[in-house]
Amino acid sequence: MDQFLKPGSLSKTLLFLFLLFSTNLLTFFISITLYSPCSLNPPPDAANSDAEEDDVQVSDDPQTTSDLPPEFLAFTSAQLLPFGYNSNFDSDTIFPPVGRPCTLFPDELRSFMSYKVNGSCPDDELLAQKLLLRGCEPLPRRRCHPAAPPEYAEPYPLPASLWTSPPDSSVVWTSYTCKNYTCLIHRKKNKGFDDCKDCFDLEGREKTRWAQPGTGSGPDFSIDDVLAVKSPGTIRIGLDIGGGVATFAVRMRERNITIITTSMNLNGPFNSFIASRGVVPMYISISQRLPFFDNTLDIVHSMHVLSNWIPTTLLHFLFFDVYRVLRPGGLFWLDHFFCVGDQLEEVYAPIINSIGFEKVKWEVGRKLDRGPELREMYLSALLEKPLKNSW
Repeated sequence: MDQFLKPGSLSKTLLFLFLLFSTNLLTFFISITLYSPCSLNPPPDAANSDAEEDDVQVSDDPQTTSDLPPEFLAFTSAQLLPFGYNSNFDSDTIFPPVGRPCTLFPDELRSFMSYKVNGSCPDDELLAQKLLLRGCEPLPRRRCHPAAPPEYAEPYPLPASLWTSPPDSSVVWTSYTCKNYTCLIHRKKNKGFDDCKDCFDLEGREKTRWAQPGTGSGPDFSIDDVLAVKSPGTIRIGLDIGGGVATFAVRMRERNITIITTSMNLNGPFNSFIASRGVVPMYISISQRLPFFDNTLDIVHSMHVLSNWIPTTLLHFLFFDVYRVLRPGGLFWLDHFFCVGDQLEEVYAPIINSIGFEKVKWEVGRKLDRGPELREMYLSALLEKPLKNSW
């Protein structure tokens, strides 16, 4: 102890204490200035600390981030919670969700995120859908107002809206070849491919779809045939994947069943049309994880969309996601699954069987409209999630 009281040692001790105090004071000042929960600047290491744990790569490389628009970086940056650590998040930081593939298309992303904050959004529905279909999902949010029809008309009241084409003034038409619903209804007469080419004609095939009783064999099931499999009133809520103009949801609504319909706007205002009918659209692609909790839905339906054009691994993930969101005893109606030749027996039946569903109905029919030599076929299957987990 006496050594610290010597003149030379005392001065060194005082200098050491001064430096220690100064360093701590400087650290405290920096922390409250840059890392305050109320600061708009996130801590530079916050994104990296949890990114490694969650396998999320947040790059600090200027060459990587310089290609991305400032609004995208502002939205995707880690944000400190205003009141610090939150047990619900198990963190003091929130990371806005956005598809990683967004960063793979910097030119399109820059165009999508270029706007005046608090102003009008660009008229870029086609660009947004292109990004979404490439895996930029969910799309980054934007601080701008989307375009609305200049003379918007109120929707028709229920139940008339279920089977009535909405007013043309309910849609912004700039992204579509047709500029009114009359054109959409008659485009089935034109050559060329359009998704769900004739489904805007509510007086055509839509008028009878799923309404006719099944023959007992073949891939055409009716809604009433399917509902008869379960006790009355136990099918209440569900999902239709790739449901076109939501005629399936409309027919189920007429039976007091609530169905949400996923649909893209592939050269037509599908989501606007669905909403105008008085049922709920959901604008997501087949690659996104279904936004429902486990064991919640009574029924999941999909017609034509789930077919052999989907990569096999992605299809396997999707089938398991359907299994996940269905409650025990829930039904998966795989409606007119398209495949060719030996694909059903060699590829798709083994995939479906691997999920763990119980088969209620399994009907295969030949698709002959383009000629039997193509060996095209449809599978319609009614599958049930087991009441008890067998795994």
